[in-house]
Amino acid sequence: MNRTALKATVAGAALLSMAGWVQAETVRVTVAEYSSKTGPYFEEAAKAFEEANPGSDIQIEVVPWDVLLQKLTTDISGGANADLSIIGTRWLIDFVDQGIAAPLDDYMTQDFRDRFFPVFLEPSVMQEKTYGLPIAASARAMYYNKALFEQAGIAEVPDTWDELAEAAKKIGALGDDIAGFGLQGKEIETDVYFYYAFWAYGGQLVEEDGTSGLDTDAGYKAAEMYKSLIDSGATQPGVTSYNREDVQNLFKQGKVGMMITAPFLSNQIKEEAPDLEYGVAAIPAGPDGDRGTYGVTDSIIMFENSENKEMAWKFLDQLFTTEWRAKFTSGEGFLPVNPEVAAQPAFADNADLKAFTGLLPDARFAPVIAGWEEIAATTSDAVQTIYLGNGEPKATLDAAAGEINGILGQ
Repeated sequence: MNRTALKATVAGAALLSMAGWVQAETVRVTVAEYSSKTGPYFEEAAKAFEEANPGSDIQIEVVPWDVLLQKLTTDISGGANADLSIIGTRWLIDFVDQGIAAPLDDYMTQDFRDRFFPVFLEPSVMQEKTYGLPIAASARAMYYNKALFEQAGIAEVPDTWDELAEAAKKIGALGDDIAGFGLQGKEIETDVYFYYAFWAYGGQLVEEDGTSGLDTDAGYKAAEMYKSLIDSGATQPGVTSYNREDVQNLFKQGKVGMMITAPFLSNQIKEEAPDLEYGVAAIPAGPDGDRGTYGVTDSIIMFENSENKEMAWKFLDQLFTTEWRAKFTSGEGFLPVNPEVAAQPAFADNADLKAFTGLLPDARFAPVIAGWEEIAATTSDAVQTIYLGNGEPKATLDAAAGEINGILGQ
């Protein structure tokens, strides 16, 4: 029986009662698309929930990440938003300030809270209330192609950005279709790719005085280093035409020596390029030993205007049981947010995941401040200008910092 027929059967049985007809409770869920597995996972979870809760109707809508915020903004302004939605946790402060996200504390028992590692639950706690649950958690590390390292005569994985630059140039010299370092230059996390070097040079996104840290030596050095890699042919040509997935695809094709990305690339390699010999290492350090990875949590929230909050919460409760978390985390290649999931052999014995979890002490999260998305977009625009050669690093970053200071109210 297909899912549509099954839903009709279950709903029909639930509607008929001694008291007459009872309307099914519908819960709409907007889901960010992480991979081709995302939709099927949530459809399976919805089907299981409906079977266990006759009269429920869970409607799943899968939306690409790059348009998710725009869609949510449009839906919210028109009063057409779902009951639940995955969001970037960095968006949450704006949703809370605008009264869009509903607090979840009244639904959460201590046993439920204990399902999570506190470090992943804490980013969704604001004003002493919990507004989201960590649906996905990740960090970033450097992947490297062992075969290209061998061909280029590189014996050690670069531990500093200077060593990376030298290795990238050697690998890039292997052929016109080979890039030593895959550099992302458009769409989501273009700013983050810049931060890896920025943090290594000692940079802070927001200084102690509340102003942008882009117009500092750390910003200038990071921009100059990336531009040098581009100009020397150590990156793929036309970096501003490549988003994260594009660079990952080049890596899976064996055309990139090194790149920085999330744990989920490991799963993709195993499925799409099983013969690729690769390793996972720490993001390079700066001259003083500073290094930083990007810590990320995505949250699932309940909207304040939901008319079926109790049923929506019951679905959330199911999603965060050990069984369903293990399915989602293993399928998508994320870091476990639950101790019971992390203890399972599939995760505890995974060498790639261990490399990422080892970097968590150096993790930097996006600042929880209003207007962060606008700040990130301003930074991305600035680094694109530099990568294209349409502006000098110092002048371009100084101008961007001025715009960001305006957003910060400085």
